[in-house]
Order: sequence, then C-alpha cells, then structure tokens
Amino acid sequence: MTSQTAAKHAPAPQTPSLPQAKPESLGLSHLRLQRMSDIFKRHIDEGTIPGVAIMVARRGQIGWFEALGRQNPAASTPMAPNSIFRIFSMTKPIVSVGIMMLHEDGHFLLNDAIAKYIPEFANQRVGVENNGELELVPLKRPITIQDLLRHTSGITYDNTGNGPVQRLYQQSRLRSRGISNAEHATLVAGLPLIYQPGVEWNYSRSTDILGRLIEVVTGKTLSAFLTERILAPLQMAETAFHTGQENSGRLAEPFATDPWTGDKVQLFNMLEKPVMESGGGGLVSTTMDYARFCQMLLNGGTLDGAAIIGRKTLELMTSDHLGPGVKIQAGALLQPGIGFGLGFAVRTHEGMAPFPGSVGQFFWSGMGGTFFWIDPKEELFAVFMSQGPGQREYFRTLVRNLVYAAVE
Repeated sequence: MTSQTAAKHAPAPQTPSLPQAKPESLGLSHLRLQRMSDIFKRHIDEGTIPGVAIMVARRGQIGWFEALGRQNPAASTPMAPNSIFRIFSMTKPIVSVGIMMLHEDGHFLLNDAIAKYIPEFANQRVGVENNGELELVPLKRPITIQDLLRHTSGITYDNTGNGPVQRLYQQSRLRSRGISNAEHATLVAGLPLIYQPGVEWNYSRSTDILGRLIEVVTGKTLSAFLTERILAPLQMAETAFHTGQENSGRLAEPFATDPWTGDKVQLFNMLEKPVMESGGGGLVSTTMDYARFCQMLLNGGTLDGAAIIGRKTLELMTSDHLGPGVKIQAGALLQPGIGFGLGFAVRTHEGMAPFPGSVGQFFWSGMGGTFFWIDPKEELFAVFMSQGPGQREYFRTLVRNLVYAAVE
C-alpha cells in the first residue's frame, strides 16, 4: 500500500466527547431541562424552527445534550449530535483568542495601530453626512488592534443600517467569498469609517481584519494558523471554513423561507471551499467541537493538557472594554447590563438585561441561529445550535431562561 493509498483510507479524525454525567450530580434539574426540550419540540412541531441541538455542561461535565427536529426541513433526516452548522459570528471568539495568543507571543501591542501591519489603513477617513452629501474627514487617532477586538474601530457591516457609508459597503465586493483576506482588507481600508475610532460600539467587519492581521504576522493562512494553534490542540476535528463532500448528509439547513418574516433565506454552501477565510463569520462546526472550545475557556485557557491561552489574558478578554465613554450604537446587539470585551459580550450587571445570568458571564452568537454562553460563577456553559436566522434574539433569550431555571 502506498502512502497516498494509506492516507486515502485513513479514518477521519474524530472529536472526542467531553465527560458526561447525570444532571442532578451537576446541580441541574432533569425535570426542568426536560421542560426545555418539550418547549423546543413544540416550536419544531409548529414550524417556527426546523431543529436544534442543545448542550448544557457544568463543573466540567455535560449534563444535557439533545438533538431535536429535522436537520434539513427539505428532507426527513433527523437532527443529530454531530450535525454540522454554519456558526457565522461564533467564528469571532475563536479568531479573537488567536489574536491574543499572538499578543502573548509578543508580536504586537493592543494599542498598536492596525496600519503598522496593514498599511492601507493609514489613509482612511471618516464619512460624515452633511446636507445630504458624504463628507470625508481625517481620523483623530488611528484604529488600534484593541478597537478591532472590541468593535470600536469605526468599520461597519453593510446590513447594520442604511446610511451613506453602509450603502458604499453594499455596493462593494465585500460579501464575495471569492476574494482573498488581503483583498478584503484592502477594500475595507478603501471605504470611509462610520465614525471616529474609539467613540462608539458598532458591530462590524473588524474581526475579518484581525483574521488578515494573523496572516500578516504569521505568514500563514488563517485556516492554517487556527488549525495549528487552536483547533488541532483542542481536537476540534470538524471545525473549518468548509467541510468535505463526505459530510453532505450531515449539514444543518434552514427553511427556504423564514417562517417569522416571510423572507427568503440564502446561506453559503458549506461544501464549497472559499477563497476568503472570514475571521468574522466563515467557520462551520458541530456542537461538540464548539463545546470543547467553551470548556477550554471555562477552564481558564486549557483543556486535556492543551494550554491555549493564559488565564490572565483570558480575564482581560472577558472584561468590559467599553466603559461609559463609548456610545452604544442605536439598535445594537448589546442589551442593557451588557458590555463588550475583546471578542465577547460581557455581562456587567446582575440586573438590567432581560434574561438571567451572572456578572462576568461572556457570550456571543451567529446570524444562522447559533449561540453560546459561559458563566464562570456557576461553572456552566451552554451551546445552542439551530439553522435559520429568524427570531434569533427570541430563541437566545428563551434558552437562557430555561437553562438558568434548571440551575439548582
């Protein structure tokens, strides 16, 4: 047998499961977790969501893991524990951890200007609407790496509003999966900022620029770096920027039309290898893969002997970096009582937010219906995977309420 033949027939790497235990042994109510499953079964029967996978872990062990409904509403295949999802912006925390690993390695400082590494950003301007015209004004200070991590860069997304800068984004090629990370960064640098750096929190393509920064600093593709430094050490064997044809029967797909809005739903093809490896939203993954990432974070940066990031660095990342001096964009994803750290939203108050939790809880979600949160105080994390953008905030709040109701 040749080495090529052996490689062809070699079994694909498997993601090992985290330890499992009965809910009661972890301080979780089986009855109330079952009630959560029953509520999602009702939503599935009513046709408001195709299917879900829900995992709840506490004290280092999984206490609840269920896959409900259909994996693809156009087929009869049931949702499975190893179904593959587009995790979209749940890519951001992984890339942010990668950036902070390089920070620990001494490659840059957080207050370094991004233009030091990607020179195209040296000539950016801020777009100000004046009597219906877009006026370009100079930067008061450069965009820093910290700005990119906490979304105070002034970069935006084309779907967060319809102002003149967002319209320029809409007219560009930024959504193309056929451009490289370098080309994408150049396009963003050539567009005006929506406001001065450091002034306002505005969800944006900042993490895509951080993905390009990783490439510049390491001389590797983003996927190669993430695999070498994070995914392989954590044995996240099924997290990548696409998946192989052999997994075509495991892809979680949405309704063709959103049942909540009536809008057509079009998401990227998970089997197609993109040119652009989007650090802001390009990864596909499974529930168990992402659970291993969450457990590493809950452990303070290590899992099964793999040391990914330092405890104090992680504490810095999961602290609020906005403060009272940073305006929160109107209609933003951050609710009352929530701030933002370096790659994660962070709970800053026991109250104010319309859902339970602990101060210090950190989390994020993906536009395709995926969501995770980590609560160090309760030694708990949860991963929620679904496939469809409709009513994301409703389901995120619902699953939080139901999980915390089960905490004893």
